[in-house]
Amino acid sequence: MANILLAGGTGLVGQAASSSLVEAGHKLHLVLRRKADGLPGRVQQHVASSESWPDRIADLEIDIAISCLGTTIKKAGSQEAFRAIDLHLVAAFADAAKAAGARQFIHISSTMARSGASNFYLKTKGKAEDALRALDFDRLDIIRPGLLKGDREEFRPGESFAIMLSPMLDLALQGPLRRYQSIDAAIVARCIASLADESEPGVFIHENDAIRSLAAKNGR
Repeated sequence: MANILLAGGTGLVGQAASSSLVEAGHKLHLVLRRKADGLPGRVQQHVASSESWPDRIADLEIDIAISCLGTTIKKAGSQEAFRAIDLHLVAAFADAAKAAGARQFIHISSTMARSGASNFYLKTKGKAEDALRALDFDRLDIIRPGLLKGDREEFRPGESFAIMLSPMLDLALQGPLRRYQSIDAAIVARCIASLADESEPGVFIHENDAIRSLAAKNGR
């Protein structure tokens, strides 16, 4: 089993992924800005300001690092604050994990992420992906889910409305458009757990169909 470091463990996907990884028998470390409750008992928490994460990570022996980091522009307060988390913090976390020995990096991105996109959100997500590629991990897994469904701590009106309509919208999104369908965070979490067992080197992009297929391999 692997020594795994995860950032973003208090979010929708991160919490579910923590449970899946522990159930799979991995030794899981979380790097957090504040102590979290309700996590599996075997998870080791490393609490520090995000600026101090590299120092904390340097003391660990890591095989695999996972980023479930992400926010919204509304919650962050500005585009610059959003960029600080979804681009700069992701890149700094990955760089520290690579220095600590991580050979594989798994990252939750977004469907349509592209550094050349005109949309700020998708452009930022794309730039984060580019930054991760530049670090040249032995294996890089980029997960691009559609609309994530699950119980969030904060209320997001736009997402809540989209999730309410998702059963009808998903029926219309077929063929190549399946990548835009909604998907449960629990499925993405099981996908992450399956990817932690993969060893083939390279850069891999996983959209909805691949995410569901990988999750099916991890039926916990």
